[in-house]
Amino acid sequence: MELDRDAIMRIIPHRPPFLFVERIVELGESRIVGTLQVTGEEWFFPGHFPGAPIMPGVLIVEAIVQTGACLVLRRPEFVGRRPFFAGIEQVRFRQPVRPGDHLTLDVEIRWMRGRVGRMSGRALVGGTVVAEGEFTWVLEDIGS
Repeated sequence: MELDRDAIMRIIPHRPPFLFVERIVELGESRIVGTLQVTGEEWFFPGHFPGAPIMPGVLIVEAIVQTGACLVLRRPEFVGRRPFFAGIEQVRFRQPVRPGDHLTLDVEIRWMRGRVGRMSGRALVGGTVVAEGEFTWVLEDIGS
């Protein structure tokens, strides 16, 4: 099953310019793969870094987690909820992400208990891991 940007925006609450997954290319029960084409036109490149642009690591992490949120928030019991970070662990940045890179965002749910869960995820460029980590989230109750 593939999802385009419009379908993604029907699942997660993020919107441009803070939407960092543009396509879901694999979707299973506990694993999801998304993509993001880094064009160089993104709002953060002029300041990070002038003359030598790289995607901020925190935004690579955000892309990984937004992809994971698509997997969690498509479950009927979680529709309409907002995800929040509860923990970020073991994050490693292996290589910079530059304009023109095509990110593959591979996320697996490790566990879920009620509104809390943990996922592991990685971002790859050309099959090479550029960032990876473990992420704990909590879902905001509807009406909160």
